[in-house]
Order: sequence, then C-alpha cells, then structure tokens
Amino acid sequence: MHDAVNAATNEELALRRELALTLVEDIDRLVDRLAADICAHSSTYASGRPVSHEDLRLVLRGNMELALDEFGGMASDHRFEAVAAENGRLRAEQGMALDTVLRAYRRGGRVLWQAMADWMRDRSPAQQHLVGDMAGAVWETIDRFSSAMADAYRLRTLELVHREASRRGALFEALLDGRGGDPAVASAAATALGVPRQGRYVVVVIAQDDLDPASPPDPGPALESLGMWSFWRPRAETVAGLVRVRAADCAPLADVLRGQGVCRAGISPPFEELPAAAQGLRLARRALDTLPPGSGEVASLDERLVHAALGAEPEIADRLATRYLDGVLRSGAECPVLLETLGVWLDSGCSASAAATRLFCHRNTILNRISRVAELTGWPADSGEARLGWALALRALELAH
Repeated sequence: MHDAVNAATNEELALRRELALTLVEDIDRLVDRLAADICAHSSTYASGRPVSHEDLRLVLRGNMELALDEFGGMASDHRFEAVAAENGRLRAEQGMALDTVLRAYRRGGRVLWQAMADWMRDRSPAQQHLVGDMAGAVWETIDRFSSAMADAYRLRTLELVHREASRRGALFEALLDGRGGDPAVASAAATALGVPRQGRYVVVVIAQDDLDPASPPDPGPALESLGMWSFWRPRAETVAGLVRVRAADCAPLADVLRGQGVCRAGISPPFEELPAAAQGLRLARRALDTLPPGSGEVASLDERLVHAALGAEPEIADRLATRYLDGVLRSGAECPVLLETLGVWLDSGCSASAAATRLFCHRNTILNRISRVAELTGWPADSGEARLGWALALRALELAH
C-alpha cells in the first residue's frame, strides 16, 4: 500500500514537471493570452496607467515562469516568496488598488489552468485521473503567490503612508517655524498638504497641559463637514492646526472647536499665504494666553486684542491697575462688588439703568457704587480718560488672575 502511494505521488510529480516544462516552451503565447485577458477585464490595466503594457507583460512573464517552476517542483520557496513580495511592493508604490491586482492574479490562474487542462486532454486515461490533484496544485500555487504579494503590498502601503505623514508633518512644522519664506519650502508644503500657497488661512492653538489636560478629539472631520480643510499636529503642551476658512469671520470655526470639547484655544487673524503661518502661530498663541486656564473658552486674537496687548507688557498692565484702581483694590470687603459693578457699568455703555437690570438692583445703587469708585480712585466718573483707564485696568486684573 505504501509503495502504491509513493508510486502515485512520483507519477504526479513527474507529470507536473513534464507539463511545466512544456508550457515554459510556449511562454510567449501564454503571456499574450493572459495580458489580453487581464486588460479585457480591467480598465485600469487596459489604460496602461500606472502600469504600462510593457511593464505588465514583463511582470506576467516572470510570474508565469516562476509559477510553472513552482508547480513543476523546480523553484525554491525563497525565490518564490521574494518575487511575490517584490511584485506587491511595486504595485503599492504605483498606487494600484490591491483588489485590482488580486483579480489579475486570479485571471492568471484561470489562463494557466486552461492551458494545463488542454494539455492533459491528450494524456492517457491512467494519467487523466490526476487532473483533480493537479488543479489543486495550480490554485495552491496561485494562492501562495497572491498571499505573499498581498502581505508585501499592505506592508509597503503602511510604510508609504507613514513616510508621507512624516513628510507632511515635517513641512507643516517648517511653516510654523518660519521657514516658509523659502519659496521651495512653501511650494513643497503646499503640495504635501494639498492646498494652494495663496488662500485664506488661520492657525489654531489648543492648550493641552496640566491646566487643560483633556485631549480633544481631532477637529478635522467636523471642520471638513463644513467645508473647512485643516491639518493638525501636536506641539509642546499644545495642538496646532492650520485651517482654511471661507471668510474673515472665525465664528463657525470657534463653534466647531467648542462642540468638540476643546478646553481652551486661540485663533489667529486670517492670512493670505502659507508662509505667514509662522506669524499666525505666534498670534494664535497670544490669543490663547489671554484665556483663563481650564475655561473652555475659544477666541480669536481680534476678540482679545486689549488682553493680548496688556499680556505682552505685564509691567504696563500692573501700572494700569495701580494708577486707575489702586484705591478700590485697597478698599477691603467692598472691593469685589465695586469691581463687578464698575465692569458691568462700563460694558453697559455707562448706563446706570442698564447696569441695574443686569445686576438685579436699583439704578441708584449703581450710581452710588460708581461714585464710591470715583472717590476711592480720585478719577471723576464722567472723565473719558477715567473710563478708558478703568476698562483697561479691569482687563489687566483679569490677566493677573
């Protein structure tokens, strides 16, 4: 029994070798047939782009020779796997869809098996009973080759994606670091990011430090749904983003950021060219620095210009508070209510009635408190300079806290 099994196995191997050698001699006709079949079933291959017809034929010839060598027991596993992997890497680099490549491999299996079946018809009845086993061997060879190719394709695709992501990130950092003044850098960044050099952009800086520890979700998809392209990158204790906006009004952008659970973020004024991203980063950071930590506030610099100006000159801010509000600050228990009333009164256009409505008290109460502020500070309440000084001093106190 054992000898009979060995004899049958040896007969199959010998027949497979004879068949493989016969078909190798007719390789040119097989390649022509297979190339025509693949192009007939794939518009991508038929177009000749990105795989030229010459390249297709060259690869088909090499693959078919290797498949026949493998089928006939004349190829080493090492070479078989290496060629399959190289094919996968090449097609990934060319940007071919994996499904399209795998379908071409299956077409190759059909053509190869049809040629083998035609050859087997002329064999003796004693040999034709091996057709089923040989069919299994053919498709096993195709499956092994396809699997090795697909594994290499997926790995190479991941490598290419990582490389492109790294390149995009590096060019984005170059813009933020001020190297966009070099036209070559600016052009490369625009190409890598997929946006024009000229447009309407803003930079957003989101806080992500001990005071604002939450890591917000990527705002990109939410912005994209509103037609706003963006690119985001973590930086030291922040996440920086470049956003292409439609208009000078940043309110829609701010609303999306708030909706995404951003803890605190500053938005630069719009700029028209990518090389200005470095200045945009600086101004967005200035806007961010004016917002109280953990406040959940999102604001553009234009909304916080006074705060930004005072924050840039802390000594000036301190002097403002001392010059215009020193008496109130030293007034003890009445200080908080006087500062609150003064702020509401100024924000209400210096209207006692409007301030009283907002503070739920009588108009005369507001007038008395403002008179007390004037008394303590030495500045008359009807003075334009006093009102400007008080407003700036209140903003300086906000920054100090």
